[in-house]
Amino acid sequence: MFAFYRENARWLLGGFLLTFFSAFGQTFFISIWGAQIRAEFDLSHGGFGSVYMLATLASALSFPFVGRLVDKTSVAFCSLVVVSMLAVATTSMALVTSIPLLVVTIYLLRLFGQGMMGHTAMTAMGRWYSANRGKAVASTTIGHQFSEAIAPTLFVALGLYLGWRGTWFAATAILVLVALPAIFWLMKEERVPRSQANEASTAEEFGKQWQRSEVLRDPMFWLMSMGVLSPAFIGTSIWFHQDYLIELNEWSKLTWANSFVLMAVTTVMGSLVTGFAIDRWSAIQLLPLFMMPLGIACLILGTFGEVAAIYASMIFIGLSYGVSSSLFGALWPEIYGVKHLGSIRSIIMAGMVFFSAAGPGMTGLLIDQGISFPTQLQFIALYCFAAAVLMLFVSRTLFARRKIECGGAIKR
Repeated sequence: MFAFYRENARWLLGGFLLTFFSAFGQTFFISIWGAQIRAEFDLSHGGFGSVYMLATLASALSFPFVGRLVDKTSVAFCSLVVVSMLAVATTSMALVTSIPLLVVTIYLLRLFGQGMMGHTAMTAMGRWYSANRGKAVASTTIGHQFSEAIAPTLFVALGLYLGWRGTWFAATAILVLVALPAIFWLMKEERVPRSQANEASTAEEFGKQWQRSEVLRDPMFWLMSMGVLSPAFIGTSIWFHQDYLIELNEWSKLTWANSFVLMAVTTVMGSLVTGFAIDRWSAIQLLPLFMMPLGIACLILGTFGEVAAIYASMIFIGLSYGVSSSLFGALWPEIYGVKHLGSIRSIIMAGMVFFSAAGPGMTGLLIDQGISFPTQLQFIALYCFAAAVLMLFVSRTLFARRKIECGGAIKR
């Protein structure tokens, strides 16, 4: 086990840094300054939610085209482009003076931060690894959790000295001086699987190599999407309206920010355990596991106003995110193969970006109509529990189909 991490350290660290520095385009980071942005541009919760939704929807529409870059170029070159564009976006956020420019800036943050950073990392891990894909994906995706643990507390503290605009200049400096050279150096050497039989036997392990057009005609893809796309909608809504929840329940903003550490620890543990479980069994068989804890978290946040509810919900969010982050990185190559993985993942990522856009917009408008966010979370919890049952059906159907495609000779 340790030999795997030692021999693959450069690629795993490169993937980790891609997901870690994607924080600057993630909702949890942007919404740290939600109150300041709303005040600066005189926007209501629904107004800012609509701006955010418009920008994110635009990035979702762009993603199927931009996301194919990782299929057409090397991982190193793709990373160079993506990190550079994210630095442009953080600089724009520090200087933004109008609502139209705010829309463009959030569009760039979401496309290159929330979207392309993680997409590049996950596509690389899915393509470069097979027998150890679960561990590779888990090691890469925990970069998200480390950034969630560190960024909120660090940048809230920096904001006291630099102001909210100054923190975005700091983000630019970090991307240009640290992220860009480190990621490029780590990824400039493409990984070549040592054993073609064990690491890249796509024909034997996956059977059919699906094209994107075939995936879009697959009924199981759309049923699976009802669960897979849900965390993007739910998580983004929670992080976007964190100021609302803090004010409504009279919580300390610092307590909320510090709770991200607990969520991150739980997520990392869940992600690593799931990575090993994927290599032992399969991502398909683990598909039903991620919706139940997310539903419990929503039920807690929507029902209880005590400070303990923050920590309890963060534990369950972390557990759900830990399972799903490793699961989603390994699921698509397992079901559809690796030949067109970048193209296929670009559609899935576009869907996730779309739902992450719809979440703040829809929930913000409902808040403006007098339907509190805690009430909305209670209904969202019910959806999560129903989706968990649906994922069980999808899992069993996909496993049976995969067994047929591989002639009964599947790895697990």
